[in-house]
Amino acid sequence: MIVGRRPFLAGAAAAIALPATARAAPAASSAPVFTTSNARWQNAYDKALAVLAGNVRVLPYIPSPVLIEGSVYNGIWQECGPHEALVYRHWRPDVARASHLTFFALQRADGQLPANNKLTETGFGQIQMVVPIAATAWELAHATGDAELLEASYRACSAWDGWLMRYRNTRGTGLVEGFCTYDTGHDNSPRWQGVPDQCPNKEAKRYPAGFGLPRLCPDLSATVYGGRRALAAMARALGRNAKADSWTEQAEAIRRLILTRLYVAEDAAFYDLDAADRFVRVRGDILTRVAGEHVVDQAVFDAMWQRQLGNPKAFWSPFPFPSIALDDPSFVRPIPRNSWGGAAQALTALRTGRWMDHYHRSAEHGTLMNRWCEAIQQDPSFRQQIDPQTGAFTQEDAPNYSPAALVMVDFTWRLVGVQQVGGELHWNCRPAHPAARGARAVLRTDQGQVATLAYEGGGATLTLGGTRVARIDGGHARLVTDTAGRLLRLTGIEAETQQPMVTLMNRSPRRFALARNADVPLPA
Repeated sequence: MIVGRRPFLAGAAAAIALPATARAAPAASSAPVFTTSNARWQNAYDKALAVLAGNVRVLPYIPSPVLIEGSVYNGIWQECGPHEALVYRHWRPDVARASHLTFFALQRADGQLPANNKLTETGFGQIQMVVPIAATAWELAHATGDAELLEASYRACSAWDGWLMRYRNTRGTGLVEGFCTYDTGHDNSPRWQGVPDQCPNKEAKRYPAGFGLPRLCPDLSATVYGGRRALAAMARALGRNAKADSWTEQAEAIRRLILTRLYVAEDAAFYDLDAADRFVRVRGDILTRVAGEHVVDQAVFDAMWQRQLGNPKAFWSPFPFPSIALDDPSFVRPIPRNSWGGAAQALTALRTGRWMDHYHRSAEHGTLMNRWCEAIQQDPSFRQQIDPQTGAFTQEDAPNYSPAALVMVDFTWRLVGVQQVGGELHWNCRPAHPAARGARAVLRTDQGQVATLAYEGGGATLTLGGTRVARIDGGHARLVTDTAGRLLRLTGIEAETQQPMVTLMNRSPRRFALARNADVPLPA
């Protein structure tokens, strides 16, 4: 959703006028609240929030607190930190804001954003990007009406795009090139076997001779595509319509290049293309990253799902998604610590919210979320990765890893709570779910309304600002409304057809037949 300049800036005026101390932390009453009589679920959920609170730290150079990665990672990384903080924003909006502004404040004069900011150093030795910082910055600024953040994000992310095209387009293809393992954050991955972890002398403008470098990388290019779409939206909100059109055209140009040069239709997979124009045929979670930025259309995605992502022999393991396909010869066993050679990573799980609903896989997303939450409840130490076949966490990894804690929190709300998604409220009603036992989810929307989803009597009651929106009994469904509570649609969120009885506003109850992933429009 794109807003005009005047309404956006008017809505932001109050936020910008506040002194820094007033933004230090939200009032306790404004943070989301989830309670359930399922003690096992509640304990894991509460522990996850405690881990996240413990991972809010102040790092060198920037006085504001950010959400660090946790575990052995004492810092914030561009590939994941802004996205993680965005997921956490309802609990700590100040942390979400600072977790973006940190990168902009440390940006070099030539436009290069740091790969990370750690207790020990600020790193510029790789680009290390996955979820576009432009996309998360835009979502945060738009949701909170923060014009100051919008302006800072547009300047910084425009310059970053320019840097990438100057220094990571050495082959002149228009695609983004990988120079080292850490560029994509794929530590210990067969994708980068033999390639140095960092760029020479920790200088991301350089690549070592040999090793088939530089490579054209589908996921790095997809990150730029998603960033350009966000820059177009930012430019539009700032009233720069000509620039918005230009960013849109540039986004579409790189999208076409990704599809024409880096997609292999007979495999339904994306691969790196090395300096000799040979595909690096390792099937890994590149596919989820390309999907995360919505590069492919529904038809191509469906082929990827059938052959790869939804294939139990490849990526649809009992605990999705392995970092390397189960049936790829390069899958690494036994699974070592910090391995993108096969382990299912909490980071990948957390990012599924960016694409599975978009591609009409809401029911399958429910399956994935249930399995990850079950794995966490079995071992609530919040470590980095699990065995994709058994769900066992790698014990050699240290505990208290922020992405794993965010998986537990975010998935709880996506399974049985209410979420704000842009201008919509998604009421995820699963009365028979284990987490829904006597559960109550309370969220303050960006418009200041209190949305409550309460389970009792075998059903769920939905209220917004004290007014009942609907009652759902006898089945699972997602009810989608706008932020004022106006009805939009029902979505099928289970593998089996559901027949919920839905009572809308003051109307008579009506039973719906909801097939898997189906959308049923509702009358206004």
